[in-house]
Amino acid sequence: MITLLYCLLFLFLLPLGSAGQSFPFWGAKAPLPLETPVDSLKKGQFTWEAEIAPAGPILVVVSLDEQKAFTYRNGILIGVATVSTGKKGHPTPTGVFTTLQKDVNHHSSIYDNASMPYTQRLTNYGIALHAGGLPGYPSSHGCVHLPSEYARRLFQAAPLGMTVVIANSRTAPQAVDHPAFLSPVSVKGKVVDAKRLDPGESYRWNPELSATGPLSVVISRADQRIVVMRNGIEIGRSRVDFEQPGDSIGTHILVAQNPDTAQLPSVLKDGGAIRKWVSLSFKDLKYEQPVLDPVKDNRFTIPREFLSDLLPQVTTGTSVVITDAAILPQNSGVSMALLTSHPQASGKGTN
Repeated sequence: MITLLYCLLFLFLLPLGSAGQSFPFWGAKAPLPLETPVDSLKKGQFTWEAEIAPAGPILVVVSLDEQKAFTYRNGILIGVATVSTGKKGHPTPTGVFTTLQKDVNHHSSIYDNASMPYTQRLTNYGIALHAGGLPGYPSSHGCVHLPSEYARRLFQAAPLGMTVVIANSRTAPQAVDHPAFLSPVSVKGKVVDAKRLDPGESYRWNPELSATGPLSVVISRADQRIVVMRNGIEIGRSRVDFEQPGDSIGTHILVAQNPDTAQLPSVLKDGGAIRKWVSLSFKDLKYEQPVLDPVKDNRFTIPREFLSDLLPQVTTGTSVVITDAAILPQNSGVSMALLTSHPQASGKGTN
């Protein structure tokens, strides 16, 4: 009996381990809606909506100028967080990195054993993504501090080897330093050459760029475009004609659930069957099945040839995002430096 009591006491006195960790906590406890304007996020705030792209490779773009981190899955934005990067004398290096190590309960080996929850190490000389202080300006010793809850979600979602691009206006084009809804870089960290449709070009379809993998479709009222992503690579783009382009439609997510009957919703195809789609609206966060048209009074048309190419590609897990928001970045002629601004070194712990 005494042994049992000692065991129970020992369990209660331990910090939460594999079943849950006990850490210092920074930032907001819950995300704001993904459609929250990025420039309105206050220190410690973040957005996160992983359902918008249920599958696909994950990458993070950190803008030193904006002091924000942008997380993409399958090339589509699923979350934005305010961050704090390196202060004067301890700059955060720019370049393309992959995560080398993940440690849910890391402590610094060079800064007084400081707690660094949800560490994803980027270099051998101490730079990492991790939960940390967020005063609203660069304050770290070179690491990228994230809100704790954002760091936890990213840690759980991202695999080891995830690509992280850290950029500023001196090392990257505007589309990378100020990312948009679609990822400005590939999963390997190279700048995406998202060529716009020519004036006489109705659509573009290049499935050979990524032959297999999860499919995500984004339709933007602001841009009047539909963009198709696979494995984070754009494989198709088309013009979209809205009957009432000035009327708001909000933001909606549709996810196909049945490979045998899944078809795009009728807002994408006249008379198309709507079966086994799960609908998630940012405004009410309620699931419905089967789903009715999320856009009942604002139809749009897509070139039939483009749909004939797209529809056979739709399978279970295909996501369709319909949004008011602009998704296309502004192009810049500045080339991106793909090499880190700091040489690798060893022998120091992360900060």
